[in-house]
Amino acid sequence: MKFSHFALYAMIAIQPAVAWAQGTHSGHSTPAQTAQTPNASSTQGYRLANEAMHRNMDIAFSGDADVDFVRSMIPHHQGAIDMAKVALQHSKDEQIRKWATDVIREQEREIAEMQGWLRKKGVQ
Repeated sequence: MKFSHFALYAMIAIQPAVAWAQGTHSGHSTPAQTAQTPNASSTQGYRLANEAMHRNMDIAFSGDADVDFVRSMIPHHQGAIDMAKVALQHSKDEQIRKWATDVIREQEREIAEMQGWLRKKGVQ
């Protein structure tokens, strides 16, 4: 099948939206849990963080691509912070602890910047 450049670009551009609509969170799909999944407290913490992130990312879209991106990314970043806090609580690996600390610092900074940007735009 032969596609025009426009059709090909349109198909590529729509893939993230299709993935989002199918609940895959553009590559962040939640795999089906099996009976063998450990029920460690860290696992429970990661599950809770993921559930909250996905629930809070389910925003009412405004049609403004910039606003919708920022409003979606704030809970996405908060999810990363929450997961990093679980890692800090449970990990003994120094590299993981460093990454988790870095994630918390940088994601908190970006959330503050994004919230400021939304305020300037008059968006809540």
